[in-house]
Amino acid sequence: MRGLSFEIPNQYGRYFYDILEDININKYFWKSGDGEAYNIENNELGAAMFPHPYTYNGEDFYNQISAKDYYVIFADLKAFKEKTQVQAIATYEDFLISQCEIVLLIVDSSYVTIYVKDQYVTERLYRKAVQNGYENIAYITDHNDPRTALTLF
Repeated sequence: MRGLSFEIPNQYGRYFYDILEDININKYFWKSGDGEAYNIENNELGAAMFPHPYTYNGEDFYNQISAKDYYVIFADLKAFKEKTQVQAIATYEDFLISQCEIVLLIVDSSYVTIYVKDQYVTERLYRKAVQNGYENIAYITDHNDPRTALTLF
């Protein structure tokens, strides 16, 4: 089992938080890559959530994703246990040999793909996706994974 895929509603909310809240977000360093997500200000798109690729400590990342609503168009987030181990991850093979623990990709505002090294975390994320009512939830395995890259562009 490599991870999960599912669909979230194409609307603003706190989807990073909703997806990840059952795992210990604070224990990771979160690297934001290319993406497009905007804070919602006065019911309109506001400032970019992740204006530049950056590495957040767990607390800062938690505060960023839990404080207010946002709209995600594209997202590329990767979680590492050690800040010194943060690196670029382009393929599933890169992911396997790296210290990266979680890859979270969102495409076209709705399509979520999560790669996770810890099967227990994968199960928790699966249960959370079901609880949140997300659609087309499926495990990603060696046999059904269509991705060749773990980046957006």
